[in-house]
Amino acid sequence: MPDSPPAGSSPPQDPPLAIRIRRVLGRREIGLLLLLATLAAGAWIFLEIADEVNSGDIVTVDERILMLFREGNNPNDPIGSHSVESAVRDVTALGSLTVISLLTLITVAFLFLSRRPRLALYMFVASAGGAALSYALKFLYNRPRPNLVAPEALPSDPSFPSGHSAAAAVVYLTLGLLLAHTLARRELKVYVVTLAILLTVAVGLSRLYLGVHWPSDVLAGWTLGGVWALACWQAERMLRQRGLVEEEAHPEPEDARVTA
Repeated sequence: MPDSPPAGSSPPQDPPLAIRIRRVLGRREIGLLLLLATLAAGAWIFLEIADEVNSGDIVTVDERILMLFREGNNPNDPIGSHSVESAVRDVTALGSLTVISLLTLITVAFLFLSRRPRLALYMFVASAGGAALSYALKFLYNRPRPNLVAPEALPSDPSFPSGHSAAAAVVYLTLGLLLAHTLARRELKVYVVTLAILLTVAVGLSRLYLGVHWPSDVLAGWTLGGVWALACWQAERMLRQRGLVEEEAHPEPEDARVTA
């Protein structure tokens, strides 16, 4: 017969659920599950926003938020001085197709020169794919732009989702996550990723300030770009673990080094 517990002692209790999960799944598997849950949540949020946009139920909320960025007596005029408006236009350019394309090409060229051609190709495909998806969704939903500014001042493409917000999230977050992998110190990793997030947020807010996007456009752009960047980051990690993407830069050949 099995030994009975000593008198006065409490019977053994089952370990907490978190401990039992750790016994079944390793740390890497738990991280992957959390990431997949985050991606699924992001996709669900985007679809919910798109459904609200299609039904028209979000228009009132959009208008109220957008008016927070306008002078009370003149909805066509953003709050603040002309110098503030000029500064915001500079910020919004960080999410423009020109700046994003230049930054991507500079990064791709740097990776090629660093002897990481497969990572360079991956970065190009990830950035171009995110931008292509954003513009495809624009013409799928075909939402009109806000009417707060003169029509000739508005971009000609549809409003939903915000291309600037999505592109900034795709490129800046992807670059930040990839760069964080190469850094040893934790505080530097946090700094790089935080900077990428702040740039993404600043670009989106600048679109609201200028009155060229509805708030739901920007939120959808952030969500779309963030989900895409996280998916690309995880895909890059898996490719790197399988040796399909370079882990580190290849060393210079001996005959190419300058000897003293």
